[in-house]
Amino acid sequence: MRVVKFGGTSLSTGEQFERVSQIMQANPERQVVVTSAPGKRFKQDIKVTDLLIQAAKNCDVLPDIVARYQAIANYFNLDQSVIDWIESQLDQLSREMVSRSQHLANFKAQGERFSAYLLTAVLKSQGTDATFVEPATLGLVVSGESDDAQIDPVTYRNLAAFQRPRGIMVVPGFYATTAAGDIATFSRGGSDITGAILAKGFGAERYENFTDVDGVYAADPRVVNQPQPIATMTYRELRELSYGGFGVFHDEAIIPAIEGQIPINLKNTNAPQLPGTMIVPEAGFEARHAITGIVSADHFSAIYLHRYLLNKETGLTLKLLELLYHYHLSYEHMPSGIDDLTLILDDTQLDAATKTALCADIKRVLQPDVLEWIDDYAIIMVVGEGMAAHTSLIQTILQPLAAEHIHVSMINQGASQISLMLGTDQKDAARAVQAIYRTFFIPVNQRLEA
Repeated sequence: MRVVKFGGTSLSTGEQFERVSQIMQANPERQVVVTSAPGKRFKQDIKVTDLLIQAAKNCDVLPDIVARYQAIANYFNLDQSVIDWIESQLDQLSREMVSRSQHLANFKAQGERFSAYLLTAVLKSQGTDATFVEPATLGLVVSGESDDAQIDPVTYRNLAAFQRPRGIMVVPGFYATTAAGDIATFSRGGSDITGAILAKGFGAERYENFTDVDGVYAADPRVVNQPQPIATMTYRELRELSYGGFGVFHDEAIIPAIEGQIPINLKNTNAPQLPGTMIVPEAGFEARHAITGIVSADHFSAIYLHRYLLNKETGLTLKLLELLYHYHLSYEHMPSGIDDLTLILDDTQLDAATKTALCADIKRVLQPDVLEWIDDYAIIMVVGEGMAAHTSLIQTILQPLAAEHIHVSMINQGASQISLMLGTDQKDAARAVQAIYRTFFIPVNQRLEA
């Protein structure tokens, strides 16, 4: 049995719904499908989820939401009762009396819910046995905030006991219900999480995740021209690359798959005949190459501290971490020397006021001789299960950077030895990725010709 998830672009139009229907009917092993809300149809379009967020504040956009589903229903000549049901659900939501956060969560969840309801109607209209099943019916229970739900372990006991209906079961992604029965959504892109939860809970032999790309590439196509596709990679390789900026797959979604040891197949809805990328457990995996992928991200900054005998002071790191805790900040890395320490932070959690206040507190508590905030910071991640088996690999990675006059301000290799992190100036990040990619993925004769 396979669990299949389709992304927003895969469900954006009637034509895309038709492709999804064909994919589901092409293989009887595909018995559970998880839907996303319709995504953009063209560059300037608005995703249905964003329309629903607007609708939670201003009901004037409700007709725009209905129109998106109406166009899909018209493509298949579905009965008007399908759209009538969608309109009635939106009308009920606009009249509900709940907290503002709950009101927003209830609205956001409807994009996936309406997609699932509509896809069920499409499959039935084509003679396929299909059943629309709500997350609450499956027993998907979550805790946490209404917009950042965390799966409750009781969910897996509920799924193990659930009797799946015949045919294809269609489940909305992105949301579940709390023990009190309230809707709560996962973080944005959370339909990936729902798919992985169901794959684990039902013991699927494969989790197929369909999107608008052919799979995962060895580098970002926006940085490297026509990078090599990755045929097979491990869970932890994907996790490392996702951390560095690969946005193909929701990084939290891989956790249930890891726990259930479920292989994940990333595929393209518009080219389902292509093999895509298989993401598999580490056990038994044999790396064919030293490097699997290279990625860069420039949303980082660093705090540099210098003070003589810094390493001799007991509790200094604890004091620094307590300051981060006070500001609700997490840190990415903390490379250090005898008299120096660098703290690397994700800029997305910072604003100007927080930076100023944090620096003032560090000066007061730690009294460094030098305190410098470095905004111009990018991280390059070089990832591969085969890295540990290759000697002089760091030298091989650094040589092309030196040839390109790219300054490397930080080198950090994880304990797993499957990734190497390099710190560079933001302006050099793309060139660094390109230089490393050429070294490992382009034969010498082709490099000379270029």
